[in-house]
Amino acid sequence: MSAPKIDFASLKKNHWSETEQKHAAIAIDFVQSIMNDHDFEAVLSKFGNHSYIQHNPTMPDGIQGLVGYLRGFVKTFPEFSYDVKSIMVDGDLVSIHSHATLKRKDRGNQRKGLNIKDTWRIENGVLTEHWDAVQPIDMFMRIYGAITGGKTLNKNGFF
Repeated sequence: MSAPKIDFASLKKNHWSETEQKHAAIAIDFVQSIMNDHDFEAVLSKFGNHSYIQHNPTMPDGIQGLVGYLRGFVKTFPEFSYDVKSIMVDGDLVSIHSHATLKRKDRGNQRKGLNIKDTWRIENGVLTEHWDAVQPIDMFMRIYGAITGGKTLNKNGFF
């Protein structure tokens, strides 16, 4: 099974500063590594040696916590992936809008999966903080979210 590859060149904007381009590249590298390649060792090596505040209360704090959560998730859904639709950068904040799907056959099907907006704060070249908004698209994802959601794994709050 081949992982989808994010085409960063097609998503870059000419008006971004050099720093904003670097920030966007860091976020894209992270998303490609963790959400598409599921290369958790590379993620821990590249991104896991600093503080990482998680604002999704159903996710544990820290890159190590996120990797631990996703290891279990991709055991259940090994074809899980992100199709990045757009990137927005404003200084130290990078937002990525994606269509996430659980099955390879559903990639590109806008009636399946999740509509996700992730935002990271990047300081001194490292991901330090994360917010997200997740919208289940199909009934399976709505039910899955209702069954698995609700357990608070950090105390940072949404905002």
